[in-house]
Amino acid sequence: MKVRRGPSLAGVSDAAATTEIRNREPYRPLVRLLFVCTGNLCRSPVAERLVLARATRSLADSPELSHVEVLSAGVHATDGERMDPHSAQALTTLGGDPGDFASQRLTAELTRAADLVLTMTRGHRQAVLGLNPRGLRRTFTLAEAADLAQLADLSGLNLMPIDARTRELGLRLDAARARRQSSGADDIADPVGQRAAVHAEIAERIDLAIRPLADVLFTSVRGRLAAPIPA
Repeated sequence: MKVRRGPSLAGVSDAAATTEIRNREPYRPLVRLLFVCTGNLCRSPVAERLVLARATRSLADSPELSHVEVLSAGVHATDGERMDPHSAQALTTLGGDPGDFASQRLTAELTRAADLVLTMTRGHRQAVLGLNPRGLRRTFTLAEAADLAQLADLSGLNLMPIDARTRELGLRLDAARARRQSSGADDIADPVGQRAAVHAEIAERIDLAIRPLADVLFTSVRGRLAAPIPA
């Protein structure tokens, strides 16, 4: 399988390679996440690579790592562009690897294939739902999902197999939506064209929002099942 643009994580393939594989065999990663912004140059690449870094650290000793696929795309992206240099530097500072990143445009296929879609703004969320209206229960802004993770019942999720866990997380976050009001705080501003300090600030906000979700998604079931049961 081809490695998707950058860090050598076995389950991270480009969209074309993934489509080709699906046509040949019933392959499916255990976790498939998609981050969406406008140009796929700043916010969504930062989120993608920070999640990859967290997954790599958390699942380093587990074969589950090889079945994690994390992608990003932009609603108005041009395919093949490099990550914004300021965002790449901010990402590196936070422990992510910009690697051999290349942008890609959001497609209906990407939205349908994802177990969880996390967008940078409410407008991006609407764009995703325009391509995949049935994806409402697994499509959130990143800030919204992080907030809902504090309100939702997440009990037992970390004991579920990772393939079931990601979809179940989306359902539980969706169930908690009635307990909060959507607002402008759900939008993460676009730093494109801004100074490096703005990119760093946005990257830090993205990193903070990712943490509670990654803590749930990337806890290895193998390690927990191997732990002794208290008497």
